[in-house]
Amino acid sequence: MINLTNLHKSYTKIKVLKGIDLFFDHEGIIAILGPNGSGKTTLIKSILGMVIPDRGDIQLNGDSVLHKWDYRNNISYMPQIASFPQNLKVEELIKMIKNLRRQETKEAELIQLFQLKPFLDKKLGILSGGTRQKVNIVLTFMFDSPFVILDEPTTGLDPVALISLKQILREEKKNGKTILITTHIMNLVEEIADQVVFLLDGNIYFNGTVNELKEQTQHDNLEHAIAEILKESYV
Repeated sequence: MINLTNLHKSYTKIKVLKGIDLFFDHEGIIAILGPNGSGKTTLIKSILGMVIPDRGDIQLNGDSVLHKWDYRNNISYMPQIASFPQNLKVEELIKMIKNLRRQETKEAELIQLFQLKPFLDKKLGILSGGTRQKVNIVLTFMFDSPFVILDEPTTGLDPVALISLKQILREEKKNGKTILITTHIMNLVEEIADQVVFLLDGNIYFNGTVNELKEQTQHDNLEHAIAEILKESYV
């Protein structure tokens, strides 16, 4: 369970989050949508403790996590762009992350799924962007965390890897995980999302299912439905 209450965050005079209230009390995939600058990244980083909100509270399973750190052992996070040490080999990075978290892992099946075995002894600095993103996925899903946060996880993935990622997401959902995902790929949202939260200028403009969003905007196409929300917000 994730509960965000009256969350505010400003950077100097720019208000990024303006009293966000969100409650996720079920397993499933929640898509956090919105244009650049809408507050998505700040919202995610607040949940992760990487950003401290000016006001409000964040609770995981009923306990406030503000100014704490140990709760993050229950969260797996995949950043949009992972800054890996360039001279480190893939297998060395995986081993280092395992030593840091000291939890049971399942990286072997993920390495096989994304065909990363030939790259394990390669330095991260020479890998393509798509291969580094596959490593990013392995690091995220090799731990059995109840909460998973993915920031633009499809960046750089080829079609086969994208199919594998969607397979993992469905399996993690069946295993009772709560998965927050930001993406600009509307086809992915329609295919996997149980809930959609649309942010704009630090406010929530929609919170519901894909079908409810389409009904509200009277558009069968999700991209057109999102565009309709943007039009209404500028009136």
